[in-house]
Amino acid sequence: MVEKAEPLCRRALIIGAGIAGMQAALDIANSGYQVILVDKEPSIGGRMAQLSETFPTLDCAQCILTPRTVEVGHHDNIELLTYSEVESIEGGIGDFRVRIRRKPAYVNWDLCTGCGLCEEKCPKRVVSEFERWVGKRKAIYTLSPQAVPNKPVIDAENCIYFVEGKCRACEKFCSVEAIDFEQEEYSIEERVGAVILATGYDLYPTDGLGQYGYGRLPDVIDGLAFERLLSASGPTTGQVKRPSDGKIPKEVVFVQCAGSRDPELGVPYCSKFCCMYTAKHAMLYKHRVPDGQAYVFYIDIRAAGKGYEEFVRRAMEEDRVLYLRGKVSKIFQNDDKVIVWGTDTLSGLPLEVAADLVVLATATVPRDGAKELGRMLGIEADECGFYAEADGNMHPLETVRPGIFLAGADSGPKDIPEAVAQGSGAAAKVLSLFARWSSP
Repeated sequence: MVEKAEPLCRRALIIGAGIAGMQAALDIANSGYQVILVDKEPSIGGRMAQLSETFPTLDCAQCILTPRTVEVGHHDNIELLTYSEVESIEGGIGDFRVRIRRKPAYVNWDLCTGCGLCEEKCPKRVVSEFERWVGKRKAIYTLSPQAVPNKPVIDAENCIYFVEGKCRACEKFCSVEAIDFEQEEYSIEERVGAVILATGYDLYPTDGLGQYGYGRLPDVIDGLAFERLLSASGPTTGQVKRPSDGKIPKEVVFVQCAGSRDPELGVPYCSKFCCMYTAKHAMLYKHRVPDGQAYVFYIDIRAAGKGYEEFVRRAMEEDRVLYLRGKVSKIFQNDDKVIVWGTDTLSGLPLEVAADLVVLATATVPRDGAKELGRMLGIEADECGFYAEADGNMHPLETVRPGIFLAGADSGPKDIPEAVAQGSGAAAKVLSLFARWSSP
């Protein structure tokens, strides 16, 4: 007797819940199909959740993002699996078998009300990666006040109980008894018909930017750290203060292409959106500190997008940001100043700026773990480590493996509008498949 084959599965898996992954999830879910949305962080939103404002409109990033995250978190057709990672995917288009590992939060999210008392009472404070090391968090934490799901996790590596066998303050003060120190990781298996990769991006590692003093000098930070200083929900509640002593910097140097377009010391490619967020940072700094001076060292300005060139011009002309065409050669500490050496390539003259704070527009690189995930899925990477499209011109959202699609910055640097467009594009590819499979 021949065993009857299972019908093609009309359910999608999306790996990565940044703005591209969420857009894809909502488009598919709103069309009536089930979506499994997986993210390795405790809450969704990706890099956009770390931003203060967006260019070129200077809209509040959270005002745009939070309605999306809430809709994703409450959508009947979206199964949200945060603090989880894909372990394996087998099978093929229409019948992928996925194994997903759920990490222990040591908090029973079914019981937790998200009141925040456990975080308030926790005595252990550690440097926060979400705040890009310019702020701190507790050993039990949520990523941000707007987190979805608004449920905390315990950092076992820094929790006093896990390290020393004592404390348990969070458990003592939890009125609903949601703390569960015995919780263990477990795996679940799911069946899906199509997969969208939306794993996002990371910034060039600290140890690769030693020539700029990054990682050695406390007042040399990256662009995401500056975003957190600008954010009302950040460690300084939106006030620009330098990390070393909390003083308001009066001279700030912004360095573009820190690691980008540098085959010898960084990556050979342009990271695409750095020119724009540097202009935004300089502009917002001037809005926060009107008597301060912003300098931008640049190779050239690449502002290709609707309203982008006008935005950069506005920073130069209205906010009096001083743009210096030249490459920075050295950054070092001198008393309480950070000295920046460079050359003005227009005049040929050497430049020296005694800055209070230096902000690096660091290179965009593939997300940590993306290479291993791609290898597991049989997805090729390009020479820079990003996922390779089946055809960059005619099939930019498809991979060489049928049924697996790309969205956002996992195939190369993307700004928010482009990431959203690719999320919707990948969702359309999936919906096209599902529509064909439902036809007789």
